[in-house]
Amino acid sequence: MKNSLFFFLLSFSLLINAQKMPMGFVYLSDIENTIQSELRYLGNHNFIGKPIDGYKNDCIIMTQQTATALKKIQSILKKEGLGLKIFDAYRPQEAVDHFVKWAKALNDTLMKKEFYPKVSKSQLFFQGYIASKSAHTRGSTIDLTLVKLKTGKELDMGSSFDFFGDESHPFYKKITKKQQKNRLLLRKIMLENGFNPYDNEWWHFTLKNEPFHETYFNFPVE
Repeated sequence: MKNSLFFFLLSFSLLINAQKMPMGFVYLSDIENTIQSELRYLGNHNFIGKPIDGYKNDCIIMTQQTATALKKIQSILKKEGLGLKIFDAYRPQEAVDHFVKWAKALNDTLMKKEFYPKVSKSQLFFQGYIASKSAHTRGSTIDLTLVKLKTGKELDMGSSFDFFGDESHPFYKKITKKQQKNRLLLRKIMLENGFNPYDNEWWHFTLKNEPFHETYFNFPVE
């Protein structure tokens, strides 16, 4: 009886500890509280149209190194009257699993008109928009844009965050010169401060020297 109770308590303790934020991760607001955020996966305004599993509170979590790098970028942008806005950072594996489950439900096209009007849902895996593993789950990848500090208004990037289509490729040509310039401005400052871009999404960047490059976490965003 005592042994059974011991193993029950041990298992329960391990479960609770597994859900805590690991060492090396921080809340962005504790490092830099002037960066704006809009955690799309906490609510309904995303490509699924529902809150995503694993997102519990309105907070942005990432590795310490990533937060420090963003703090530096924010200080540079402020001199130009600009700032960063984060859409997503650390993403639990259970959220990625939610994406995969949704992608397999081909009849669920609630948000198709806004987020993937030209792409068949059956092609989302093949075209790389949905995957079973995400760099976000390692804690050093972020989705972000630029805003004007005075108004908080996002710079026009020519396509919205999480739009599935060629229009979101960083060097897409069928947008205005101003939109191209805004994308290149974001890309330039991120590259100059230690981030690698992603070929298919103008908003997606990963810290070059990420501390957990082979570890995929699954603690909740809370």
